[in-house]
Amino acid sequence: MSALLRMTPLVVAALVWPLFATSSSGAVPTPPVPVRPGIPELHLDVERSTMPNGLRVVLSVDHTSPTVAVDVMYDVGARNEERGHSGFAHLFEHLMFQGSADVAKGEHMKLVASHGGTLNANTSSDRTNYFDLLPESELPLGLWLEADRMKSLDVSQANLDNQRLVVEEEYRMRVLNAAYAPAEQRLDELVFGGYWPYEHPVIGSMKDLDAAQLSWVQAFHAAYYAPNEAVLVVSGDFDPAVALDRARAYFGDAKPVTPPPYEPGPMPEQTAPRGDVVEDAHVRFPAVLYGWPIPAAHTPDHYALEVAASVLAGGESSRLYQTLVHDRAIAIDVDAGTEDHRGPDAFEMSSKVSGKGTVAEVERVLAEAIASLAKTPPTEAEMTKVRNGMASHFLFGLASNHARAAQLATFEMYWGDAGLLNHELDRYLAVTKEDVSRVVARYLVPTHRSRVEVEPAHEGRNQ
Repeated sequence: MSALLRMTPLVVAALVWPLFATSSSGAVPTPPVPVRPGIPELHLDVERSTMPNGLRVVLSVDHTSPTVAVDVMYDVGARNEERGHSGFAHLFEHLMFQGSADVAKGEHMKLVASHGGTLNANTSSDRTNYFDLLPESELPLGLWLEADRMKSLDVSQANLDNQRLVVEEEYRMRVLNAAYAPAEQRLDELVFGGYWPYEHPVIGSMKDLDAAQLSWVQAFHAAYYAPNEAVLVVSGDFDPAVALDRARAYFGDAKPVTPPPYEPGPMPEQTAPRGDVVEDAHVRFPAVLYGWPIPAAHTPDHYALEVAASVLAGGESSRLYQTLVHDRAIAIDVDAGTEDHRGPDAFEMSSKVSGKGTVAEVERVLAEAIASLAKTPPTEAEMTKVRNGMASHFLFGLASNHARAAQLATFEMYWGDAGLLNHELDRYLAVTKEDVSRVVARYLVPTHRSRVEVEPAHEGRNQ
């Protein structure tokens, strides 16, 4: 959720309201009382059920657009990988398009495209998500395709070898040759040092992928790609009775599994600052990146920290942007936000230094801004701006069937009830300015900070 806090203010929230003015089913806990100056409430239609094989089904009807999103989220991400077997969750993001019992290699994408749809997938530390966006008449196709690959994916040596090369090329493009990417990975290693689920990157180690044996990959697939480890969401223009009937017909014979227990243990406590310097041949400007361990997403202090991130660096009117970029021009950008992990999380801040400044000057401004916010709460004007920005991007971010389906799947999987999405904005709006100062003072402290400095590589080095 942190990304929505770093965007622009509310445009016209009233334009969003008619889209969501339907009823919601299922009881959810009462959220804190929010501050709601002209911001509408959210009332998504949410119908939940669970099949005998454990597949959780969430249906959300909205007839605004004649399209439908089919989203299948699996409860497996990088956090579930064993040491030496990293990158497997992301690998399956690719393998899932390599064919199944009734769908040849590459045909899933061709069928969706030829019927007027789009599709994609993505992996995080906490889950893997697959979605198809189709015309409403093609809902059966989307459900059938997802069911077929859930039940009969072709995890063969040929597909493993082929997609391993694809992932290694992606690693070269998005990590090795991407400016600042190695530093971002290094920051996570420092912040989550000793906590395997989040200290290693989602894309994994290329050494681990090179060494991966087919039997290891097949075992990983068998452990997690099952109905009782997944959430199916259908969102858009459809008949819920028909959708549920089709879902039962296509997914009903998928076999449940007993997944390995997830027991990562507590995250080691950080008692002293951590730091490193990364030389990067692909950057023009020096940079400094900070990270602090914080509580998990969906906890009260986490919401307050997200608001703090927006006060500090949420847009061009934020405190740090005004000082670093607008007034003094010693930085070319500044950003702050949370990683939004299900388990322990991280608050991260970064700034690229312009030719008019130095890393030391930028760091002094960062330290002063954090100390000031810890001591003195934000102004009412700042809180109003942040609340409006959150409302705007939260509500407009749910306008598409695909985005809505992904959020509903996340809430069902992470927090056990997709209906909680209706109250998520309230939890941000309930954060007080005193909460903001309190969490900054408690969590953004020097002894818990990890720091990575990025230096442009000198000519003749890193070759």
